[in-house]
Amino acid sequence: MALKGNLRDFSITQLLNLINLAQKTGQLVIEGPGETARITFRQGKLAYAQIGAEDGSLAYILLQTRKISQSQYKLLKERTAQMSDKEIGLLLINAGYLSQDAILTSLQTYFVGIIRRLFTWVEGFFRFEADSLPVDGKITVRVDLENLIIEGSRQLREWEQLQEEIPSLDMALKFSERPGTNIRNINLSVEEWRVVSYVNPKNSIRQISRATKMNDLEIRRVVYGLIQAGLVEIVRPEGAAPRPQGQQPRQFPTNDKGEQKSMLNRLISRIRSL
Repeated sequence: MALKGNLRDFSITQLLNLINLAQKTGQLVIEGPGETARITFRQGKLAYAQIGAEDGSLAYILLQTRKISQSQYKLLKERTAQMSDKEIGLLLINAGYLSQDAILTSLQTYFVGIIRRLFTWVEGFFRFEADSLPVDGKITVRVDLENLIIEGSRQLREWEQLQEEIPSLDMALKFSERPGTNIRNINLSVEEWRVVSYVNPKNSIRQISRATKMNDLEIRRVVYGLIQAGLVEIVRPEGAAPRPQGQQPRQFPTNDKGEQKSMLNRLISRIRSL
């Protein structure tokens, strides 16, 4: 199956559908703008995934899926430096630290998470390397692609709609002079509060996405929600320097009602002063 091309012409969902229908075994290499993903399939099912410079080891995956702590991760890396993932997995199972199901579930969760990240990639190049499998010692899984394809199709439709509503991330945001909703009744998520803390005509939406570590889909989704709530408007950015790197916005904890009320009052005062 000679398959290579540009993501502008072939979406991730379409690639998964082809691999699923043809029940192919091999590795899909996707070179995005800033990193490369390598996704392995066995007979049309997801078997393994790695992205960018991420560790990708079993210990790292167990840390990311909260099966082990940071200190346990460091200890495991030190004591098993010369061991393969399969050997480490057997060690953890035989020692009674984790079950086989727990390890496989962690791997599936991590690999599926990488696929979901790829749904936001709209630029880059891909190629399929037939019969290419992970290096020896890696633990593989078998995940059906049907549900991922359905999820990806829905996300693609959402992406297209959000691109129509917010075509450029180089635009900026400002608070609406006449909010279309009762500000006091707004109940924002943590992500929305983080974006709100950066709202300023001097900051482009792209700068906000980088500061809040959101991808293009996530930042568009949050901004669209704020626009629909009548809280912000899209404007051309002012020609001022961006917020210095390392100066982080104050994150808004969801369970501290005192802080929520204080910030909300400051937000209301700011809008009224416009």
